[in-house]
Amino acid sequence: MSMKLSVKHTVDQWFNKIAKNPALGVTVSILWLILIGWIAFGWNLGNIGLIDETEPLFAEASRQMFVTGDWITPFFNGDTRFDKPALIYWCQAIAYAIIGVNEWAVRLPSAIAAFALVCLVFYTIQWYFAKQDELEQVSRPNRRYKTSFIAAALMALNPETIIWARTGVSDMLLTGCIASALLCFFLGYAGKGGGREQGAGSREQGENSSPLHPAPRTASSALFPNKWYLAFYVLIAGAILTKGPVGIVLPGLIVAVFLLYVGKFREVLREMRLLVGVLIILGLSVPWYALVIWRNGWNYINAFFGYHNLERFTEVVNGHSAPWYFYFLVVLLGFAPYSVYLPLSIVRLKFWQRSHWRSLERFQQFGLFAWLWFASIFGFFTVAVTKLPSYVLPLMPAAAILVALLWSDFFQDTEARQKIPVSSSPTSPISPSYLRVSGWVNVVFLSVLSIALFNITHILGTDPAISNFHEQIQRTGLPVIAGVMWLVCAVLVAGLLLNHQWNQVIAINLIGFVAFLIFVLTPASFFIDRERQLPLRELSAVILEAKQPNEELIMLGFKKPSVVFYSHIHVNYLRFPQEAIEHIKNQAAKGLKPASVLLLAEQKKFLQMDLQPDDYKNLSTKGAYNLVRVPFKKKKTEKMDIS
Repeated sequence: MSMKLSVKHTVDQWFNKIAKNPALGVTVSILWLILIGWIAFGWNLGNIGLIDETEPLFAEASRQMFVTGDWITPFFNGDTRFDKPALIYWCQAIAYAIIGVNEWAVRLPSAIAAFALVCLVFYTIQWYFAKQDELEQVSRPNRRYKTSFIAAALMALNPETIIWARTGVSDMLLTGCIASALLCFFLGYAGKGGGREQGAGSREQGENSSPLHPAPRTASSALFPNKWYLAFYVLIAGAILTKGPVGIVLPGLIVAVFLLYVGKFREVLREMRLLVGVLIILGLSVPWYALVIWRNGWNYINAFFGYHNLERFTEVVNGHSAPWYFYFLVVLLGFAPYSVYLPLSIVRLKFWQRSHWRSLERFQQFGLFAWLWFASIFGFFTVAVTKLPSYVLPLMPAAAILVALLWSDFFQDTEARQKIPVSSSPTSPISPSYLRVSGWVNVVFLSVLSIALFNITHILGTDPAISNFHEQIQRTGLPVIAGVMWLVCAVLVAGLLLNHQWNQVIAINLIGFVAFLIFVLTPASFFIDRERQLPLRELSAVILEAKQPNEELIMLGFKKPSVVFYSHIHVNYLRFPQEAIEHIKNQAAKGLKPASVLLLAEQKKFLQMDLQPDDYKNLSTKGAYNLVRVPFKKKKTEKMDIS
């Protein structure tokens, strides 16, 4: 026990030293952010090939922009791609220009967006607790630094964030814009740009002004909003350029619900200079939409606004349906293992006590704001008919903030805690019984996770692109390593709970996840890439060497856009063997030159074509795929028939 107290005392002294030396505090904070950012987002970012099917669609559309110089209309494989607006393509194309056309450049915008968001979460937590200490007239560097360090780690080191921050699609860029916009709104709302401090400052300036020395223009009379509100508007414009109307609908919904709840709707809208803000948003986001509509007309309007926005919300698109409880599972696993503490993090706020929250200083409403942020996004996409795991990615920062605020109660000196009246805190103390329940739920969750990983081969389905999928996974030994790892974490958490060492429980979960990422998830991703994607990259290289000028490439039985990206060749996707046979016959009848086509097919589909040995020339076989050349010879094409 004395050793534990000694370690805790040493840690407290270290944080006190940081607080007394601002330069040291900034240095340690930067190093911490770089460390977790590199582990979560940078390490091996571009060392794994593009993952079919969605990622190569973005990568190739961006490459087409980079090559052709057409920055208005996205194209993929010769067709317009109206799924998403242009910002993600612009970012990837700029990355191509800087570091070349490769996997690093494809994923760099997502990684940067995630890292910037983590840094802003860190800053906001620091600012919030500095304001709370100022109000209570105490100095608690332990709580301020520890909570901000934990919040940044929770934000970065969870499965949902890591997956999308390492994938070259628009989801993380959208989340970065929306979440950063919401944090900027709260900083503008809670800072000197509005509220009691502004009013006091305005009165003081009015008393000291004179005709010769007029008072400076205050936030209430300034034409433009304060810098945080201005950033809020700019980031919303970025979100609209990333994914369309949802970029303004979600932050608008969250801000409106929050302001209505705290009774400051009209007051804050006035200080935000809403009309100016709308003009800023429109001025930044509308020009590209106007240009793309001018160039493509109703084709763009129907495809983007109709199919990819309205229909996705009201109907099931591409078979992406799920039961009403789908997002409960997504949050449970996507924010694992810390998600087990979300119920307690929410209940401790007592958000139903509206009069209490309305009576607090603006900055003290941070926990309430995070909860309404979380609940609004969760509810919005639960109502939507089309459901995908990535849709609730924008609520992950709010989840990290809520859990970090829960743990902040443990990150303060005992003396400081005794000096501060309970009434000055925005939340009441945590009940020990609730803590014990949540802690043991944590133990059960880790134990179940461990058992599931031990038996992962019985849970996962088969992958047609990988032969003997289950046996190969078992041979890697990763299921055993993962199961043992989380079982050890469960035992450690149980030991801490029995010894009432609450403040170290979250650290065990974080360390366990980092170990899982390094020793299980990363090797598993390399294994999947080697078995599933590498054959396609190798075949793409063969296609580049073997393809004759104007020779058509047919992909039969599957659709893997990565071949288009790696081969830089137009691909004709055909689903059925008979369809491919008829297409080849038709091409032969036209007398085209060269008198052949390249055929890339799954082995099962290729055998169903019933080609004779003289009907084709085998160029390469990789994994589950065959690459052949089929010459146009009338007497041989007549043999190509399915009995």
